[in-house]
Amino acid sequence: MKVFRFPARHGYAVEMSPFLHNTLACATAQYYGIAGCGTLLVLEQREADIVLMRSFDWNDGLFDVTWSENNEHVLVTGAGDGSLQIWDTANPQGPIRVLKEHTQEVYAVDWSQTRTENLVVSGSWDHTAKVWDPEHPQSVCTLKGHEGVVYSTIWSPHIPACFASTSGDGTLRVWDVKAGSCRLAIPAHKAEVLSCDWCKYDQNVLATGAVDCSVCVWDLRNVRQPVAQMLGHSYAIRRVKFSPLFKTVLASCSYDFTVREVI
Repeated sequence: MKVFRFPARHGYAVEMSPFLHNTLACATAQYYGIAGCGTLLVLEQREADIVLMRSFDWNDGLFDVTWSENNEHVLVTGAGDGSLQIWDTANPQGPIRVLKEHTQEVYAVDWSQTRTENLVVSGSWDHTAKVWDPEHPQSVCTLKGHEGVVYSTIWSPHIPACFASTSGDGTLRVWDVKAGSCRLAIPAHKAEVLSCDWCKYDQNVLATGAVDCSVCVWDLRNVRQPVAQMLGHSYAIRRVKFSPLFKTVLASCSYDFTVREVI
């Protein structure tokens, strides 16, 4: 197994480039994100090892990262100071733009995937989600409804202007950006919900992972109960991801230091 270690940094998120499948980005923070600065790492997987290609420092911890879907050099990170940073790997001087409207930590960022729009969504500890056009300094809209920290914001890969979010209030919500409102609020877990992801092959299916150590799969056409619930982790589930290749395969990672694949 290939391992890359960066001194005095803790990894919070890792994302593969949609253009170069041997390139990945990692958002990191000092001191478990409680204090100190953060670093964005751009890494290349080679046959024998993983090599650092670029690193970018920020004055607060970085908690999430997402790649542009239309420019292989551009990334966005979310930071503990409530800002988003837009980075260009061809420009080592610093972020090319900083977006600051959130009043608390930005814990989630995601770039739209439907190709009909060029938008970023962010989720914050200030209980809001914001939608941004990366070319403009002000957000397109602010979406309110969660009653707790927003831990995850993920665009639908199928439906334009639609994203899902999860929160410390225990809900999974689906939002319509054009209407500026919540389409659906699901009481997904009796605990904080730290992550969600859309199935890449069915626009109605999402998965959630929570502090109650369970992964739930939801069908938006009938949300009275999950279509599947999976147990096995012994601590909170930090992130869930559907496979981009197989409809019924998803992975989960947990604070119990394990990663599990569910079929």
